[in-house]
Parts: sequence; C-alpha cells; structure tokens
Amino acid sequence: MKDKLLYFVALIPVLIIVLVLQIYKVEPFESFSLRFNDINFELQDKEISKDVVFVAVDEPSVNTYGRWPWKREKLALGVNNLSQADVVLMDMIFSEPTSEEQDAILGESISNLNASVCGFFLRHNATQGITDDELDVLSDSSLDLLQSQVAKYSNPHFPSAEFAEMNILPILESCTLSGSFSTFRASDDKFRLYPVAMYFQNILYPSLGIQGLRLKFNKDISRVDAHHVQINDKKISLNDDGLVLVNFYKRDQYKIISFLDVATGVVKPEYFKGKIVILGITEVGSGDIVSTPIGSIPGPLVHYTFISNLLQGHLISEPKMVSSWLIVFFVFLPFVLVLFFSKIFHRVLIDILVYFLVYIFIRYLFISEMLYIDLFFPLIALFLSAATVEGIAFTKQENRGKFLKDTFSSYLSGDLLNQLIANPDSIKLGGEKKELTILFSDIRGFTTISESMTPEKLIEILNRYFTPMTQSVLDNGGMLDKYIGDAVMAFFNAPVDVKQHADAACHSALSMIKKLDALNKVFEAENIIPIRIGIGLNTAEVIVGNIGSDAKKDYTVIGDGVNLASRVEGLTKNYTIQILITEFTVAKLTEKFIYREIEPVKVKGKDEAVLLFELMPDTETSLEIKRHYEEALDIYKGLDLQKAKALFTQIVNDFDDGPSEYMLEKIQRNEHWGVHKMTTK
Repeated sequence: MKDKLLYFVALIPVLIIVLVLQIYKVEPFESFSLRFNDINFELQDKEISKDVVFVAVDEPSVNTYGRWPWKREKLALGVNNLSQADVVLMDMIFSEPTSEEQDAILGESISNLNASVCGFFLRHNATQGITDDELDVLSDSSLDLLQSQVAKYSNPHFPSAEFAEMNILPILESCTLSGSFSTFRASDDKFRLYPVAMYFQNILYPSLGIQGLRLKFNKDISRVDAHHVQINDKKISLNDDGLVLVNFYKRDQYKIISFLDVATGVVKPEYFKGKIVILGITEVGSGDIVSTPIGSIPGPLVHYTFISNLLQGHLISEPKMVSSWLIVFFVFLPFVLVLFFSKIFHRVLIDILVYFLVYIFIRYLFISEMLYIDLFFPLIALFLSAATVEGIAFTKQENRGKFLKDTFSSYLSGDLLNQLIANPDSIKLGGEKKELTILFSDIRGFTTISESMTPEKLIEILNRYFTPMTQSVLDNGGMLDKYIGDAVMAFFNAPVDVKQHADAACHSALSMIKKLDALNKVFEAENIIPIRIGIGLNTAEVIVGNIGSDAKKDYTVIGDGVNLASRVEGLTKNYTIQILITEFTVAKLTEKFIYREIEPVKVKGKDEAVLLFELMPDTETSLEIKRHYEEALDIYKGLDLQKAKALFTQIVNDFDDGPSEYMLEKIQRNEHWGVHKMTTK
C-alpha cells in the first residue's frame, strides 16, 4: 500500500503540469502539438467541393496585362466572364481611387454579377480614414441576427479590430455584400484558424467565406449554442475565440484557373454556373502567400478551404474534454502497469502498444467523423509518467537489489545471487509455502576434537572445514541457511527456484563427502584428527521467508519437514553411514543415484514411519555393496534370519559395511525387519 501511494503521489504533479501546458497553451509545447497533429491532413483523402473555384491573377496573367495593380478595365474583362457564377468573392482590395472612368468600369462589372462579396481588412492599426458614407454601406453587410444572439452566451468572444482598410465607395456600392478577409495565424505562425466574424466599431461583420455562403444559400447565420453557429442547417464548431479550425485538403485538389484564361475566354463563362468563385492574386510580389499545415499556399485558398469544408460536411469539431481525459488516462497507465507487470520491458511495450492503438483510433475518428483530438499532450503525459514510474521502480529495484545482495551474498552462489537480483519479485520475503529439499550436516565426535586443541586452533579447523562444505552447497544451487555450532543447515529451491532441487541436494551431499575426504588427507599430514560427518536430506513443503523479530530477521525455513531432516541427519550414526535421505527425497529424484533402502523409522514426535535410504558414492564398490545388501535384506524381510545373518556377516567382513552390521545386531536380538521407533531426538 505504501508503494502504491508513493507512485500515486509522484504522478499528481505530472498530471497538473501537463494539464497546465495544454489548457494555457504554453509555448513551445502548443506549437509542437499543432505540428504533431498535422498528420491528420496527410492521412485523409476527402474530395474538395466542385462548386468552388479559385481564379488567380497569376504569372501568365501579369505577363500579359503587366505588373499588378492593373488598370481596372483589365480586371473587368475577367469579372464580366464570371457573370454566371452564383457568387464571386473578391479577395483583393481597391482602397485607392484611380480615374472615375476606370473605377466605374470595374464597379459596373461587379454590379452585373449575380452576387458579389468585396473584401476588406480589419486591422489593429491602419492609416486609411473611413467616411460616414463608406460606413453606412458597410453596415449593410453586418450580422445583425448573430450579434443579437451574442449576449446570451459568455463564449466565444469574437475577435475585434479597431481599424479597417476598405474599398473605395464606387466599388463598395457595387458589391452585394462586403466581408472581412482577415485570417489568423496559430501559435506556430501557420494559418489554421478561420474567423466566422469580427467586431469593428462594435458591429459584428462576417468573413469573406461566410458572406459568400449567405448569398449562396440565401440564409442568415445564427447561434446554436455557446460553441456552435449554423447556416443552412450546417453547424460550425467554434473555439473560445470564435474561430474555426480549417480542414485542409491535399494541395492538388484545389481547382485554380488563371485569370488570363477567364479573360480571354479559354474557360467559358458557362463553366462557372452555380459555383462560388474566389478572385485573388498569386503572382509573386503581389499575392498573399501563407504558411499552412499543407505547406505554403495562396491566401485565398484559406477561404476556399473553409467554404468547401462547409459545403462538403468536412468542418472539424474539437471535443473540449477528450484530450484532457486522455492526459489523465496516460498519466496513470504506467502506474497501473507497474502494479501488475514486474518487467520494465513488458510495461514499456504495453505503454507503447496502448498509445499506438489510441493513436490509430483517434486518427480514424478524424478521418471518418472530422473529430480533432490532440494526441501530443497525452504523449507528453505518457512519457513523463512512464519516466517517473520507471524511475521510482528502478530506485526501488536498486534498493531491493542492494538489500538482497547484503542479505544473500554470503549464502548463495554468484550466479544465483545475480538471478535473484535480476528477478527480485521471485522471492517472497514475507513468507510462502514451498517445496524444498533441506540438508543438515553435523561433525561426529566434535566434543572429542574440540577438547584436543586450543580455541584458536579449533576455530581455524572449523573455518577450513566450513569453507569446502559451504562451497558444495553453493555450487549446486543451494542456500546456506546457517551454521549451528559445528553443524551446517542448507536448503534448495529458495529463494531462487531450482527445478530438480532433490537432485541438487544429493549432488551437494556427495560433493561434501568428497571434499571432506580430500581435506582429511591434508589434516592427516598435519597430525590433525580427521573429521567425520553425517548428512541428512528431506524433501517437504515448508514455510520459507524472513523470520525473526522487528529488530532482526533471517531468511530461513520452518516446518515438520525441516525437523525431519534434522532427525534424519542424527540417525546416520545409528547406521554408521555418511548420507541418509528420506523416501520423499527419493521420490523427487530425476537422475540416477546409487542409494539403498535402510528401514522405516518413526521419529520422535511423528506418528507415521518414514522410509530411509543411504545415498552412496557413484563407484563400482557402492554398486557391489548395494547388490549384496539388497539380496540379504530381501531374505531378512522374508524371515529367513539365519541365511540373512550369513549374508550380512559376509558383507561386513568384505566391506566393513555399517548398515549390514546394524542388521546383524537386529538379527542377533531376534528382531524382525520393520519400523524402528526413535525415542530420542
């Protein structure tokens, strides 16, 4: 619970930081977010409206008619051929008069159109003065209905400007309506947002595109709710600033016709019938080139895009809280994963996979439903959260690894210790029930040995003895539990799993005897009394874990199976053998060992007898003894005591065999083979 709380508390600042970055559009993160999501426009392949056309005053036009601005009669040549269009949007401004004749020619051409919208700039500073007559004409283009509904809603606040740059009065009066062609850059300096309307002198004026649609549909624009307006039953989603996020098309879809082709009749007037035509300038040095998510394009194409979005049903909606909820989700995803997955590789893989699936789904929603949901800040949330969680997990693992190293370095081999540190969750320090093979060994006649030498010498001898005995345990995957005076206690299959733990324990016991024989040869050369030991093994399900007081704990084992192993070790001296194992250990052996049956024993404190076996060295002599012994034992079990006595006697004479001598003593007491009940520990 404490660990979970640590992760949770650490993630709260991460959540707050990312939400603040998103809500307050903190730079440069907001710009990164916009560009990160620009792939939306690359993934989609929507068809642009065929009812919108851009007629461009382009390089061929300028090469024919001269540098812009032209005489207004030249522009009128092309405007006259747009007479069959539903609406013509003039994305250009005539703010200075020329001659009355020239101004009148262009004004008449515009007047002869079915419907026209002349553009004007709304700016925060300008030098042009505006007459009352011009304002009177301009006011006819205001959005009275929408403005009357604004007071009902606190948001959005439509943008405003203090100054205007307008067409001269003769042109202004020729246009059906006027519309602002001011557009807005996002924080990354790309044109992404389109204004529905703007305030000028406390009057709300529509954009060029909105005016064109009003004339196309012969419908007004009205408010639906705080973040939506509509025209001709088509909803337009607005942000808090009253702006629309423009849904750009592939560049090759925009239909651009040279003004020269229109003016010279290459493109017939009939082509424009029923269409909205945008007339603008692209010629280098005169035209308005803007940077957008699909690259640099002529400014009039922004109006083109918005109008086509509405006509085709491609307007973008931006759900307000979805991205924030995704941030919350991705902040706490690594926290959830660390509770269920121990390996960092698995957690990171799932983090990536979940984000990838969400990414694919959100991109699909944009393509199919035009829902724009930011995925950059959720990615930042996932990255920061994962870094925080994995940092805490790494620190905890490092601390746990140090604890495990400090705790087990003296009791496990280097390889097993490394495995344990690499996978610390494999150990349950709190305690668990687990099948282990327990080993006890003890020095025979230790009192006699200790009385024959000084304490310093005794400690030296014990250290020289314990070193190879311990190494035999560690080399076979066991854990040294403790030294109990002259005794050694070890177990196999904890804290690191050892699949064939019974085999490993038997190998360890045989190795201990072999190393002891080598050590005794050294002792003999030094006139030191040889050491003889007994080893007992038992396999059982026991409790293993950190056991002790609050002040000190040891990783050890407890249970009846441990007590039985200790009793079995003590029985080795009864049979004058070195290694004694229980039937439970024999049942778990997978390798071929040489062992022979001794007898069933009912140890003190146990009601059921346990069959004991001697584990013998892997030699030809052991096999020969085993063969003769088992023959004699079968006869003894068959109650032919005299014949059994003769065979056991022969084995004792030939091999000085302890178990055979034990059986002879039983026969001499006229005892049948059966359960031997221990009366002492």
